[in-house]
Amino acid sequence: MQSLQRQRRLVQVENSYEFLARFYQSWGLLMFNTKFHTNDHLTTLKVLDLTKGDPTKHLHRKFRGSMATIESETPWHLRGNWAPVQTEVTAENLTVEGSIPPQLEGVYIRTGPNPKSGFSPHWFMGDGMVHGIRLSHGKAEWYRNRFVQTPNITKTSNSSTPDLGDLSNGSANTHVVTHAGTILCLEEGHWPWKIDKELNTVGFENYGGSLTTSMTAHPKICPETGELLAFSYFSFEPPYLTYLRISPDGQLLQSEGIDIPNMVMMHDFNVTRNHVVFMDLPLVLDLSLLESGVPFGFDPSAGARLGVMPRKGGNADIRWFEIDPCYVFHPVNAFEDGEKIVLYVSRQPEAFGSSSDDYAEVGRLWRWTIDLASGTVTEEQIDDRPGDFGRVADSVVGLDANYGYLMAMAGEGNSEEPVYGSALWKYDLRTGKCWEHHLGEGVRGGEPVFAADPEPNGEDEGWIITIVHSETTGASRMIIVDAQDFESEPIARIHLPQRVPYGAHGSWIPDTSLS
Repeated sequence: MQSLQRQRRLVQVENSYEFLARFYQSWGLLMFNTKFHTNDHLTTLKVLDLTKGDPTKHLHRKFRGSMATIESETPWHLRGNWAPVQTEVTAENLTVEGSIPPQLEGVYIRTGPNPKSGFSPHWFMGDGMVHGIRLSHGKAEWYRNRFVQTPNITKTSNSSTPDLGDLSNGSANTHVVTHAGTILCLEEGHWPWKIDKELNTVGFENYGGSLTTSMTAHPKICPETGELLAFSYFSFEPPYLTYLRISPDGQLLQSEGIDIPNMVMMHDFNVTRNHVVFMDLPLVLDLSLLESGVPFGFDPSAGARLGVMPRKGGNADIRWFEIDPCYVFHPVNAFEDGEKIVLYVSRQPEAFGSSSDDYAEVGRLWRWTIDLASGTVTEEQIDDRPGDFGRVADSVVGLDANYGYLMAMAGEGNSEEPVYGSALWKYDLRTGKCWEHHLGEGVRGGEPVFAADPEPNGEDEGWIITIVHSETTGASRMIIVDAQDFESEPIARIHLPQRVPYGAHGSWIPDTSLS
C-alpha cells in the first residue's frame, strides 16, 4: 500500500522550464510569457501554480520529457521548528531569568523565510518575517513578529509571479542591518526594505532611484568611515557582478560593473580598511539542476579565485588570486597586514553536492592570506569544528579583530537539512583558541550577534545575543551571554511568547544608531 505521506501523482506540463518561473517567483526575475534562452532553444515560460491544494506538501520533480512526476511530502524547511508561524504577536513585559544589562538600550531584530501561504519550494524562499525583542532599563519590554509588507504580502492580484525587473518585489528574508539611521531588511535578489524600530514596514530603499540592481543580503558597514559597501550578483547577462558603495548619509556613491565569467551564487564578500575582496567560487548557474530546487551547482572545473579591489576602485583595478575550489556562505572577517590581506572564512569543500537541498558539507574555520607582493594565497584550516554564521563586533569589521563568534553546525552527512548545533563558539583569531558556550541538551541556537557595551574598554566587552529553541519543550528563548565570560551560563534568558522558527540573520540595533 502506498504511504499516505508520500503520494505520487503525474502532472502534464508543456515544458520542464515552467518550474523555472515557479522557482524565481520569490525573487522576481521572471514573469508570465517571458522568453528565456536555454540550450540554444527559445522557450516561453508559463507559470504552473503549484501552491494550490495542501501547501505543506513538497513537490519533488523528476522530468521525463514533457511529463513530470511529482512526489508530495512535507519538506524539512516546512516542518518542526523550520515551519512558518502565521500569527503576528505583540507581547509586553516578558519573563526574564537572570539580569539584563542596563546598558542594552535598543532592539534585537532577526529575519528569516516564513511563507505566509504555508508553502515555499525551498529554504531560501518564503516571505520575510522579522522577530524583535526590545530591551530597555534592564527589562525586556516587548516581543513582536511581523511580516515585512513587501508586494509578495500586499499584492491583491491572482498572479503569484512578480513582474520581470520589479526590484521592489522582494522578500526581505535574509538579514537585518542599520545604516544612515535606517533599518534595512535584505535578501540578494531585490532592493532592501525599510522598517522602523517598532517593526512597521516603511517601504523599499533604492537610494532615490539611483540603485538599479539588486543588493546583497550581506553588506558591510565600515566602522571608520560609516560607508556601506555592497554588491549584486543577480544578473543573467554581463556584467555578472556589480559593486556598490553608499555614503554614511545614505547616498549611492558608486555602482561599478565587475567582469566575471559566470553568474555565480556570491552570497557574501569581504572588506578591509582599503579594499574589498570578492569570492568568485564555483557555485554557478546551471539550468539542468532546475529540478533540484535551485539552479546553481558546484562545478570545480569553473575554478575558484579571490578578487582584490580598492574600495574606491573599479573593474580595471581588480586583481584575481586563484585558490582551491570550495564554497563559503559566510566569512567571519578580513583585515590588512602590510602587503597582505588576511581573511577568516567558514569554508566548506563544496555546496549543494547532489541538489540544492544537500547540506551534507559543513563549513570549518579557515584563514586565507593573500600576499599582494608575491601574488600568492596561503590557505590554512584553523579548526575542525563545524561552524558557520560567523560574526565579529561591528567596531572591528574590516580591521584586525581579536575575536570571532560562530554558530556550531551539526548533522554532518545529513543530505537534507542544515542542522543548527547546540553550541556557540568564540575564537581568538590570532591563536586559534576556542571557547565553547553549550546551549543545553536538546537546544539549538542561532547566529551569535555581538552587542557592544556603549563604553567598552576592550573589543569583547559586551554580550552575545541569540534566539534558541528547545527541541524537547518547543519553547523559544532569547539568551544573553557575557562575551568575556563566554563559557558560563547566560546572564539572562528571556521567555518568548511563541515558537520562533530557525531563521537567518539579524542585528542588535542600539537606540543611538537610529535617527
